[in-house]
Amino acid sequence: MVDTVISEATTTRSLIEALGAPAVLLDEQGVALALSPGMRALVPGLETGKLLALVLRDPDLNDAIDDVARDGGSKTIELVERVPFERAYRIHIAALEGVGRRRTLLTFQDLSEQRVIERMRVDFVANASHELRTPLASLLGFVETLQGPARNDERARERFLAIMREQGLRMARLVDDLLSLSRIEQRAHVAPDTPVDLAGIPREIVDSLALMAREREVTLTLHTPREPLQVPGDRDELLRLMENLVENAIKYGKQGGEVTIAVEAGDGEASFQVRDDGPGIAPEHLPRLTERFYRVDTAASREAGGTGLGLAIVKHIVLRHRGRLTIESKPGAGATFKAILPRFQAAGAG
Repeated sequence: MVDTVISEATTTRSLIEALGAPAVLLDEQGVALALSPGMRALVPGLETGKLLALVLRDPDLNDAIDDVARDGGSKTIELVERVPFERAYRIHIAALEGVGRRRTLLTFQDLSEQRVIERMRVDFVANASHELRTPLASLLGFVETLQGPARNDERARERFLAIMREQGLRMARLVDDLLSLSRIEQRAHVAPDTPVDLAGIPREIVDSLALMAREREVTLTLHTPREPLQVPGDRDELLRLMENLVENAIKYGKQGGEVTIAVEAGDGEASFQVRDDGPGIAPEHLPRLTERFYRVDTAASREAGGTGLGLAIVKHIVLRHRGRLTIESKPGAGATFKAILPRFQAAGAG
């Protein structure tokens, strides 16, 4: 009988320690008997032989554990930790009956990412609705005016139609950016593998944005290697990435200033960099620049025709290409945006 009890206890501990999900087995006093590797990673301060209540001090959790240990059955609760940062868990607590004493098994499901995604979805819908509502309300207002008081006012009609066209284009840009972002996110798990010459794309960008640069009296300076510099990529997405960064530098850099565009080869990497000599960006804004609809200066961005999605698109393109994006800036010292991507490696090379 003693051998059977020991055997069952050993088997239970082995099962717990083999689980991929965070799980902990407690005795009737709430002392940890066995922990899965996931549990050790989730709660580093918890060890076998230690009271769980000393590490996780949530009253609702400890009350639920006591209830299950006393009455049997199972319970599921949610726990939110706010220090050192917010994390949410769904915890299933179940009594285990056997030839030995009653044990309590806790399994943890991390809801943090799910909560963040849900919050982002809600914020995204709210922001997108707000961005569309303003130009739409403007269009409807001008239509009503043209149908009413300005019906026969030719000068007012021409002025209003110009504004309506501008607002319509603003909505079209927003919808186009939303669709682009959605397409990139849908393919985020599939890394591009087609060789693309990173050095060849900026020349197209400079040609296509030359008129915008002239209007703001901005000089575009391009530095690219003589030889092709290949990365595994989606050419259309890389074109969009470079276009967004250069266009932002022209719009928000210094009037009459210079925008420097450079493509460089590194050790197993290639980079595309855009630097302007504009007013720069305060440090508190830098971590949030790639968030959807985040703007340093909302009025200036909208006046320049920005949708608030350009840098979010850049970030997602870089991530899909398994690269990284760096942003360096100081107030009064311009800004530098740099996308660093892996070099293309032919099959069987290196």
